[in-house]
Amino acid sequence: MAAANPAAATFVASEQGDAVSAVLRKYQGLFYVLPALVFVVLFVLWPLAQLVYLSLTDTSLLGGGKFIGLENYAKALEDKSFWRALGFTAKYTVFITPILMGLGFALALLTAPNRPLQQLTRGIIFLPVVIGIGSSSLLWFWLFDQQVGMFNRILVDIGLLSEPMVWFTKADPALLAVTISITWKVIGFGMLLFVAGIQSINGEIGEAALIDGGNYWQRVWYIILPLSLRVIMLTTLISVIGSMLAFDQFYIMTGGNPRGQTFTSVYWIYQNSFISFKLGYGAALSIILTLIILVFSTLQVILSNRSPQA
Repeated sequence: MAAANPAAATFVASEQGDAVSAVLRKYQGLFYVLPALVFVVLFVLWPLAQLVYLSLTDTSLLGGGKFIGLENYAKALEDKSFWRALGFTAKYTVFITPILMGLGFALALLTAPNRPLQQLTRGIIFLPVVIGIGSSSLLWFWLFDQQVGMFNRILVDIGLLSEPMVWFTKADPALLAVTISITWKVIGFGMLLFVAGIQSINGEIGEAALIDGGNYWQRVWYIILPLSLRVIMLTTLISVIGSMLAFDQFYIMTGGNPRGQTFTSVYWIYQNSFISFKLGYGAALSIILTLIILVFSTLQVILSNRSPQA
C-alpha cells in the first residue's frame, strides 16, 4: 500500500495540472486583452462616467456645486446659442465632407500605382497631415490676411478679386477660408486611406474588365467604387466626426466672429466650461454632442457592414 501512495500523488498532481492548464487556455484571450481593457476602463469609461455625473451637477470651474438632476439638459434644450452652434457645425460638416471625399478619392486614383512619381506625389500631399492643427490654422490665418496675406494677392493678380478681401468679417467667407485650410491640412490622410483601399482590390478583376473592353472610367465606376465602399464609409465617418468636433481652426482663425456666427458646438462648450466657468452645463452639452455623434457612427457602421468586400 505504501508503494502505491507516490503513484497516487503523482496522478492527483497531474489531474490538478491539467485542470489549471484548461483554465489558463479558457481565459488565455482575456489575459491578452487585459492591458487594453484596463487602459479603456481607466482612461475612457471612468472619465466618461465622471462626465455624466458632472453633467447632473451645477459644478463651477471655481469649485463647489451640487446635484441638480436633469436641469442642465432642460436648459440645453432651450439654449438657442447651442443649437445655432450645432447648426453651424452641421453646415460646416455637410460643406467640407464631400470636398474631402471627392478630392481625396481623385488624388488616390492618380497616385495609387506604386511608381516612383506617384509615391513621391503621395508623400508631398501627405506632408501637411503631420503639421499641428494649431500651426496650420495660424499659417492660413496670415495667408488670408487682407494686408499681408498671399492668398488675397494671388486672387487679385489672376482677376478673381478686384481688391483684397476681408475674409473673417462675414460668416460665409470665414467658413470658406477655414474649409480651404482644413482641406489642405487633412486631404492627404483621406487620400492614403483611399489608396490602401484601391490597392487591396484584386488586380485580376481589373485585368478581366480590360480584356472585356472596359475603359478606365468604366473600371472606376463598376469595379473600384463598389469595392472601395467600406473604405469610403470609414473615411466619411472619420471626416464627419472630425468636423463635428471642430474647434482649433475656428478658435484661431475666426474666434467665433462675426457676432458668434462661427461658433461650433465644441467652441460653445468651451465657452461655457472655461470662459463662463459652468463646468456642469458644459458637461451636459458634451453628452448631447456625444450622443449625436454616436447615432451617426452607428448608422455608418450598419451601412458599412452591408457593403461588398473587395
